[in-house]
Amino acid sequence: MDTIKGYISAIRFHNDKNGYTVFSFVCDGNEETVVGNFAPLSEGEMLEVTGEWIIHPVYDRQFKAVSCKSIAPDDEASILRYLSSGVIKGIGPTLAKRIVDEFGKDTFTVLEEQPERLERIKGITLKKAREIGIIVNEKRGYRDAVIFLGRYGIGNVLAIKIYNYYRDDVYQVLRDNPYRLAEDIQGVGFKTADSIAAAIGFKADSEYRISAGILYTLSLAMGQGFMYLPKDELIRVSSELLEVSPGEIEPRIGDLIVDRKLIAKNDAVYTPVNFYTEQACAGMLRSIFINFFESEKDEKTLLKEIDTIARRQDFDLDDLQREAVLNAVLYGISIVTGGPGTGKTTTIKTIIGYFNSKGMDIALAAPTGRAAKRMTEATGYEAKTIHRLLEVNGAAEGDSSDAGFERDEENPLDADVIIVDEMSMVDIFIFKALLKAIPVGARLVMVGDANQLPSVGPGQVLRDLLECECFPVTRLETIYRQEGSGDIVMNAHNINRGLPINFDNKSKDFFMLERNDVQRILANTVELITTKLPPYVDAKPFDIQVLTPMRKGSLGVIALNRYLQEKLNPADHSKKEYLYGEDIFREGDKVMQIKNNYQLAWEIFGKHNIPIDSGMGVFNGDMGRIIEINPVISSLTVEFDDGRRVDYPFSGLDELELAYAITVHKSQGSEYGAVIMPILDGPRQLLNRNLLYTGVTRAKKCLVILGSSKTVEEMIENDKENLRYSGLRERITEIFAT
Repeated sequence: MDTIKGYISAIRFHNDKNGYTVFSFVCDGNEETVVGNFAPLSEGEMLEVTGEWIIHPVYDRQFKAVSCKSIAPDDEASILRYLSSGVIKGIGPTLAKRIVDEFGKDTFTVLEEQPERLERIKGITLKKAREIGIIVNEKRGYRDAVIFLGRYGIGNVLAIKIYNYYRDDVYQVLRDNPYRLAEDIQGVGFKTADSIAAAIGFKADSEYRISAGILYTLSLAMGQGFMYLPKDELIRVSSELLEVSPGEIEPRIGDLIVDRKLIAKNDAVYTPVNFYTEQACAGMLRSIFINFFESEKDEKTLLKEIDTIARRQDFDLDDLQREAVLNAVLYGISIVTGGPGTGKTTTIKTIIGYFNSKGMDIALAAPTGRAAKRMTEATGYEAKTIHRLLEVNGAAEGDSSDAGFERDEENPLDADVIIVDEMSMVDIFIFKALLKAIPVGARLVMVGDANQLPSVGPGQVLRDLLECECFPVTRLETIYRQEGSGDIVMNAHNINRGLPINFDNKSKDFFMLERNDVQRILANTVELITTKLPPYVDAKPFDIQVLTPMRKGSLGVIALNRYLQEKLNPADHSKKEYLYGEDIFREGDKVMQIKNNYQLAWEIFGKHNIPIDSGMGVFNGDMGRIIEINPVISSLTVEFDDGRRVDYPFSGLDELELAYAITVHKSQGSEYGAVIMPILDGPRQLLNRNLLYTGVTRAKKCLVILGSSKTVEEMIENDKENLRYSGLRERITEIFAT
């Protein structure tokens, strides 16, 4: 590590959210570029910066800072330059000169310890002198806290967050219970708090540590989709995590329940947020579930009307489809489920046609932009993402369950019928937000395939709704879609039933290319994307998607993306690029947003590059392409599939990743002209029937599996789904029983 001393001559970029800053720094008579995460800085400020010199591929020589500390200017010229910079509100160049002329090298001692002495300077009242003292010491507080927290391995980004939350109480918090950081500060996890506590001297069996570890165990479970953990499993996992005996865990669970930081329901242990979310959803479902029998005609008359509506659209409904439409008419809540090609779209269009004929307002929604686009194309009516339907207002950050929406119980949706497709993707928190916005007397129709993977977020909403047996459910079974994509559809149903599939490659849309060498699979993947598939499915290479079961490994997302980027979008002097950590982002790259960010602004541009729409919020799974990288303002621009353009500061690129290859889980709700699935080997718990079925059903015109047919057969046989601990079904049955 190197250390340099000097002063800031110009701040070129600063991100308030994480402290990432780029500034010009004068040291040893030379002006250098310094980058890193810092507490708030000011031009003219004297610093001692520790870090390393790097050669950036775009910006050339830079000093990448690891830490820094503010140092007092050591001569009158430096002091004058610092004060003249405007770093202290109320002191400009003229006043700065008077102060330095009066106090000389003692100026900083006066500012920090005896600010009242400034009153003797012309233009400074006693009140102003005290205000200047407060500002100086506040800046000093920032610096001292960052330095103090840095001793415990906390980087500047988190140090700034921590100090902003606790201010001068930060020292007391760390002495008393450093595990509070994990509860109070977003971005400080248990492991960080645990390492701080160990450095301070907290024992491994500290009550604070065990309690924090239990909460951390539940947060990890939530990240895996669980709403709760059984008590015995919570004790076991917490014990292994903390390396303490199970006997020390159970009493702390009891204490946390008494303190209302946990809720126990029979054998299930919840965080309060998760439990009350399930309970709230159950209560709202009960209030929405209205029978409209009295306001409607008799069933025979309704079925005739439904058949008339269907015939107008050239549909010939089967009995189950007619039942699904009838349920949508008669009940406040109804569910339609079925695999690919079973007529879900035809059913939705008939439901829309019926309620349109009655002059009712209809809202269509899906969990992702791609799913909403598919719904729009299939029905001919505009569908929105659930977030856009609810008018996300950008009030929350990250993946918070408390995202702010304009539409809620106080400002419900202007719709008589709400139809939501791809319900298997809907997690418990977005479901709660949706239910809050449904007006009294409206109908909610939910459509989805229960055999697909569950939502990325926690819960298994669709499965719980189907299994509670409290709502009318129509399970479509007849397979209609055989023309054009017949073998994809038929094989998907065979996979779902656990039946073998044909690998003879006589199909027009389903191919199994036996490959047992990773390098050959990679080379064939590029060949398929660039030359073979585009003319076959009438698509661009960008529209052909590689889906893989896992993130890591030689055929995981990380390795595939690096290989495919090199082959499909290689470096070129005409394309700007930016190195972020170990990843390179390049103009033309295919990328995906990997977390919900309700505060990112977007715009849609029309002809002549004129903005025609704008809003807030970019969501986990949204895909697009990098259309511009601008090193001058340190940002890159992504245009998403639905036309939204978003500017990302270089410091916010942790929310993006390359998307030439994505996991099957991330592909939910999407449909691609052609899908390539490299499947060779991997963990059995991951390579199961559920995952293979979901991947296969993402392909519209062509599916190619590259790899081992034996592994594919084992996946079909492996029906051990990764079921989730979720109590929504129980909450619903409880409230319907009262």
